[in-house]
Amino acid sequence: MDFASIVVAAGTGSRAGGGKQWRTLGGKPVLRWSVEALALAGSQEIIVVIPAGTDQEAAEALSGLSGWRAVPGGAERADSVRAGLSALTGGLNRPVLIHDAARPFLTRPVIERLLAALATADGAIPALPVADTLKRATHGTIRGTVDRGDLFRAQTPQAFRADRLLAAYAAWPTGQAPTDDAAVVEADGGTVVIVEGDARLMKLTFPEDFAMAEASLPRQTRVGSGFDAHRWGPGGAVWLCGVEIPHDQTLIGHSDADAGLHALTDAILGALGDGDIGDHFPPTDPKWKGAASDLFLIHAVERVAARGGRIVNVDVTLICERPRVKPHRQAMRERLAAILALPLDAVSVKATTTEAMGFTGRGEGLAAQAIATIDLPA
Repeated sequence: MDFASIVVAAGTGSRAGGGKQWRTLGGKPVLRWSVEALALAGSQEIIVVIPAGTDQEAAEALSGLSGWRAVPGGAERADSVRAGLSALTGGLNRPVLIHDAARPFLTRPVIERLLAALATADGAIPALPVADTLKRATHGTIRGTVDRGDLFRAQTPQAFRADRLLAAYAAWPTGQAPTDDAAVVEADGGTVVIVEGDARLMKLTFPEDFAMAEASLPRQTRVGSGFDAHRWGPGGAVWLCGVEIPHDQTLIGHSDADAGLHALTDAILGALGDGDIGDHFPPTDPKWKGAASDLFLIHAVERVAARGGRIVNVDVTLICERPRVKPHRQAMRERLAAILALPLDAVSVKATTTEAMGFTGRGEGLAAQAIATIDLPA
C-alpha cells in the first residue's frame, strides 16, 4: 500500500538529558531506528521533523538512508506534526503514519495492522491494555480504584488518511495542545480504532529508559584472538601493554612496537569482524611512525562502542625470556583496565617462556597473543 510517514523528532528531550533523538542506542542513533523501520516497510515518503538548526545532526544520524527529508518543527508537538503534513508532496488521500522518534523499536507487523485498519476507520492507533491496578489518590492517600477494563496505553505510529488528519487539525481549537493525533481526529467526529500494539514500542523519556532499551535488545557474544611479534634491537627500554619497562634492548617496529597492545587490538578487531591493525593503521603510513600503541587500542574500543557493543574481558600472554614481566604485571593490568574502561578483574596479563626454544627462546624477539570477549547487539 502506498503510504507516507512523518517522524516527529523536534523535541528537546530535556527529561532524558537532551538531544535523545541523536543519542546512540544499540549502535545507531535513536532517530535512525524509526526511519529505517518505515523505509523497510515501504513508506514512499518520510518526513523527519527536527529542531531548527540541526540539519547536520540529522544528516549524520541518517547517513546512507534515502527517501527522507528533514523539516524544522515547532514549539509544540502538534506544530511539528502540522509542519510534517505541510511538507508532504504526494497525494493527500493516501495513509500517513505519525510516529514519535522516541519509540525506536517499530516493527513491520504493527505498521501493517495500522494500514489494514484504515479500510474501515478514519484513524488507527496501536495500544496495549492497562495491566496494572490503577488507584486514584490525593496527597498520597488512596481515594478509589479505577476500573481498567476499557483502558489502553496508546502508542505510535498513529495512522490516518492525510487529508482527514489535515481537516481535523484545521478544526482544532487554537491554543490547545492535543495529547496525540488521535485526539484531534476524535474531536472532529472521526472514528479511530485500536490495533494490537507492541510492548517493545516503549517510549524513551528518562535517562534510565535508555538502559532498559539497551537491555531489551538481542545480544551476541563474540570472541577474537590476536598475535604479534617484534624483534629485539638496540635500546634502553621496551613498551609492553602500555607500560614502559627499563631494559637493555627495545622492540623494533613502525610504531612503539608494543606487542601486547598490538595483539590485543587485533583481538578486539577480530571479534568485531573489522579487519586487523594493519588495515586501520598501515605501517606504510609515516603518520604512525613511533606512535604510541594505546592510540590503536583506543580506536578499537571506539569501534566496539560505535556498534553498540561493550568489551567483557581480555587476556594477554607475553612470550619472552626477558625482561621479567611479573614485577610489572599489575601496572600493565591497571593500564589496560583504564584504556578499556573495565574492572581490574576483567583484565588478565600473563607471561611465559618457550624454554629457550624458537626465536623468543633464542632472544631474537618477543611475541604476544591475546583474546578478547565482546558483547554486541545481534
